[in-house]
Amino acid sequence: MRKLFEGVFCILFVLVAAMFGSAQWQQQTSGTKADFRGLSAVSDEVAWASGTKGTFVKTTDGGKSWEVGNVAGAEDLDFRDIDAFDASTAYILSIGNGEASRIYKTTDGGKSWSLQFKNTNKDAFFDAMAFWDKNHGIAMSDPVNGKFLIIITEDGGRNWTPIAPEKLPAAIDGEGGFAASGTCITVQGKTNAWFATGGKAARVFRSTDRGKSWTVSATPIISGVAAAGIFSIAFTDAKHGIIIGGTYDKPNEADRSVAVTSDGGKSWKLAGNAAGFRSCVAYAGSGRNAIIVVVGTSGSEYSTDNGASWIALDKENYNAVSFVNATKVGWAAGPGGRMAKFSAAKEHRKE
Repeated sequence: MRKLFEGVFCILFVLVAAMFGSAQWQQQTSGTKADFRGLSAVSDEVAWASGTKGTFVKTTDGGKSWEVGNVAGAEDLDFRDIDAFDASTAYILSIGNGEASRIYKTTDGGKSWSLQFKNTNKDAFFDAMAFWDKNHGIAMSDPVNGKFLIIITEDGGRNWTPIAPEKLPAAIDGEGGFAASGTCITVQGKTNAWFATGGKAARVFRSTDRGKSWTVSATPIISGVAAAGIFSIAFTDAKHGIIIGGTYDKPNEADRSVAVTSDGGKSWKLAGNAAGFRSCVAYAGSGRNAIIVVVGTSGSEYSTDNGASWIALDKENYNAVSFVNATKVGWAAGPGGRMAKFSAAKEHRKE
């Protein structure tokens, strides 16, 4: 039985790898010149992105057309993260010092947005957010008084509650998060959460109780200067995850830029370097069938062997990448309104 399972797995993996080998990014017209950093693929047809000047875009036809909008009263804000659940419901997060860090929500497809959270701590700078479901979410800020600031919601964003500082390990002086793609924090299952850091230290904080308590682990990712560290983190299940980054002002260098875990983030080991600095990573698929896709300012790659080696996709400048599930459909987004879709060739799909 075990040999039969392994044989079936190998066949499926070859099919998935062939699917990726036959497809490339297909450039789409977003209808705006905003710089995108937030991206959320919901289904084969629905995706959202967010960016500068209070801009968001949405497609409901697989990217054939994109609706462009602005959050009222937020025209000066930079939306670095967006988490969507369908064509109607999405959360969007802006970054910046003090009151520039905000969270809005729409339930009518972007026609209107309600301000759910406005930061009042002048020393806080929110980087990213993630959601377990429509009602349960988490957001993180750079350290305040030596501790990362974590807020959670359990009621669909009507209330955001800070976690007591004593529940978090101390930050290292000069350590912070990177608001490069809205993916320096991630969640999995119903209660697991992780966030990754950079600067003077490149570490991963982890929680198994929806952010109510935390532990931290060191990683071998490059760090020590403000521009270096972990920029993105993703998990395919409760045990297996990946972190990527590098040094963002050295886009073609990738020393110690990728590491993986098989114990839920307790320990990390270096994997193969991508072709340069990478700001976002996403799993296309789940479990042992997952393919890993990374994007950055100097291009994008994918891996079929858990990050040990990388195959080039292109050399375009992307900030964010997001896939739906089962390696079906994904998007990448970047500066100047750049939007690209990754679709599997139908002849390779095995439903």
